[in-house]
Amino acid sequence: MQLPFDDLEFTGDDHHRQIRTCMPEMIHCSGKTIDQIVAAFSSLAEKGNNILAAKADESIFNAVLKTGRFPRAKYDKISGTVALEQKKPEQVQTAVPILISNTADLPVASEVKITAEMMGQPADIISDVGIAELQNLFMRMKKLRQANVIIVVTADGALASVIGGLVDCPIIAVPVSSGSTSNLGGISPLLTMLNSCSAGVSVVGIDNGFAAAVSAAMINKKIEAGKTVSIGL
Repeated sequence: MQLPFDDLEFTGDDHHRQIRTCMPEMIHCSGKTIDQIVAAFSSLAEKGNNILAAKADESIFNAVLKTGRFPRAKYDKISGTVALEQKKPEQVQTAVPILISNTADLPVASEVKITAEMMGQPADIISDVGIAELQNLFMRMKKLRQANVIIVVTADGALASVIGGLVDCPIIAVPVSSGSTSNLGGISPLLTMLNSCSAGVSVVGIDNGFAAAVSAAMINKKIEAGKTVSIGL
């Protein structure tokens, strides 16, 4: 009997995760050797899985391409992700807004966007809507109020609370490690977000764009499915 996972000694690849959860298999590259990453990538790809390698650099992408087996793999330099889409996910109509304060938030926001799109979720990065640019935020309120869930990626920890007080949908906050020296590697925005006075704000780990995207995609998919059922009735 063929079990739905491979034991690679250093890890166990789960080939049924996408069937159960609709999310791509993710390889977190930090702390792993290139050989380990390529072995895991190959094992997952052979079973037809969609794969996202996060926190990757160009040397990892080149090693994946060097195998000659994954010419469709794509590397995004800004987010540091290697993506291979082999199955088209079920598409959802309502886009997930990704709010950022400034350009320094783009790497994590791009990881969010790529992950969401691999789960069939359209996603839009909306930049320059930090606490110091609230006039830009107010210009986009119509679009934000149409969303089922919003992701806030920023070192400006108070932004998540502001958004949470303006809309009627869940907010997923992602603290980022970039920014000023007082950011303390993301600890400052993390604590600010955890102490949010807006009850609808949930927080993921520092720089964890993947987790935020998966959570948002699951929420969005369930809400959209409910709309379809209601229309059908």
